[in-house]
Amino acid sequence: MSVSPAAPIDPKIIVALDYASAQPALDIAARLDPALCRVKVGKELFTAAGPALGETLVARGFGVFLDLKFHDIPNTVASACKAAAKLGVWMMNVHASGGGGMLRAAREAVALESRRPKLIAVTVLTSLAQSDLADIGMQGDPAAAVLRLARLAQGAGLDGVVCSAQEARTLRDACGPAFNLVTPGIRLADASAMPAGDDQKRVMTPRAALEAGADYLVIGRPITQSADPIATLQRIQREIGA
Repeated sequence: MSVSPAAPIDPKIIVALDYASAQPALDIAARLDPALCRVKVGKELFTAAGPALGETLVARGFGVFLDLKFHDIPNTVASACKAAAKLGVWMMNVHASGGGGMLRAAREAVALESRRPKLIAVTVLTSLAQSDLADIGMQGDPAAAVLRLARLAQGAGLDGVVCSAQEARTLRDACGPAFNLVTPGIRLADASAMPAGDDQKRVMTPRAALEAGADYLVIGRPITQSADPIATLQRIQREIGA
């Protein structure tokens, strides 16, 4: 697929390929432009399709965000991150709640790769509200927990975090301009309602998220369920001024 001269050098949109098998993901990828977006491969799709899918997407020119949220003892997470980095992915993530030792082990595992991926940490899942945090014994509101975990990740040398766009401004102020903020829960400005089955609770529009300090926007069904995904993607690019 040809690259438009006006295409962003660093696409801000990450299209979530939330599918149960490889073919629908490859079909939608064929309707997208890797100059305008990156793509996210999560647990379901990776489990169904395996590493080969990621390699195929990389070969098609896409920056791949491998969203597997590794969370285990440090040695296990380090080994998983090293294996994932060899797929040529652009970004991967781990859970910040795994602790500083696990985060440092993950960072060290990918540091010497010739194509070192960005390594970011999940703070608080955007599906969790304050009542959910209380259920699992976390004190305070989601914003406080996000800030605490983001500082832990930054201290361990990670490149950034996944967070709700609603926490982006606070994290930008606390962690500085070089710390990457990746925000799911993005909904289009003209959406009359959330897509069916939506479980995101802390959401924001693309333009508002970037203005709040987000670096990258994870957008799934508003693009993938669109009748014309590339037109929707281009419309979002115009909205955010890319």
